[in-house]
Amino acid sequence: MIRTPQTSLEWESYYDLRYRILRKPWQQPRGSERNNGDDKAEHFAFFIQNDLVGVGRLDFTSMNSSQIRFMAVDDKHQGKGIGKKLMMHMEELAQRKGCSETVLHAREIALPFYQKLGYHTIEKSHLLFDEIQHYLMSKKHEYSR
Repeated sequence: MIRTPQTSLEWESYYDLRYRILRKPWQQPRGSERNNGDDKAEHFAFFIQNDLVGVGRLDFTSMNSSQIRFMAVDDKHQGKGIGKKLMMHMEELAQRKGCSETVLHAREIALPFYQKLGYHTIEKSHLLFDEIQHYLMSKKHEYSR
């Protein structure tokens, strides 16, 4: 099931997963998994029963554009379609809100995942923690409101 975290414990699990997957392996401090955009964004979590196993954040960057950020799936649950379901859920919401395009900055290792979902590489973007190359990717939506 995909939904926004609701309780303080769910929010703690949400940010903990972001930290464990996206920051801890590079010895980044707790708190680095959060940023100022968290207050304005739409947050989604994938639950298997009561266990939060995947997360993603959707930002609305303009009236017709959105950005997906902080995608993470627990190591034990990768390769099971959870990331794909989260992506589709966020893309559908973006389309319902009138977005004709969704962008993201993908880690190099994740390029094949996003390409399978219809994203196209635009350009090399930032280098995170001096070692994780990211690429700007975009997907045009076939319909919007």
